[in-house]
Amino acid sequence: MLKTTNGLLHQPTEVSVKRELELLVSQMSAGGITYTEAVREFKKRYILHVLVQNRGNQCKAATEMGMHRNTLSRTMEELGIDAAQVRAGLRGMRSGGKRPVRSEGVRVNGIARVGA
Repeated sequence: MLKTTNGLLHQPTEVSVKRELELLVSQMSAGGITYTEAVREFKKRYILHVLVQNRGNQCKAATEMGMHRNTLSRTMEELGIDAAQVRAGLRGMRSGGKRPVRSEGVRVNGIARVGA
């Protein structure tokens, strides 16, 4: 849920999400982020978000994302996402600790540049 200017909460619409995506794409392009870097970062953040929403349960996360569990596992490995770290991060968040799962690399406009 997002806050509007009048303080009321609403669900983001497809149009508002597309507008935000367009702004993000413009910022990434202006920041010199390549297509490959952008896609990798999007996949990583999307998968991490869905895993956290499903408390680290890869089967449920894969189903929510519309992919096979083995495809999720393989993609996580390619992106350097460690399932054990995700679960440990969730335990740490419950006890007030910080999440250990982070993107590596240099950040440009809030986006990690892998291999930079």
